[in-house]
Amino acid sequence: MLIKIIIGILLIVMIYNLFKAMTVMLKDEPKQANMSKYIGRRVLTSVAIVLVILIAMATGLIEPNPRPY
Repeated sequence: MLIKIIIGILLIVMIYNLFKAMTVMLKDEPKQANMSKYIGRRVLTSVAIVLVILIAMATGLIEPNPRPY
């Protein structure tokens, strides 16, 4: 259950960074942070999600679906 909560929180962070990048892109203010900062955070969050899933599968905390259909 803890793994699902961690992945859920990371997904919320990823969506937040995606929308933050969109607002920065739509506003043309030179004093604001670059859009690439938020897109980079989104990519790092995606990498963290994949790593959490792989580590959880390797340690046996979660099991992949043996038959996907």
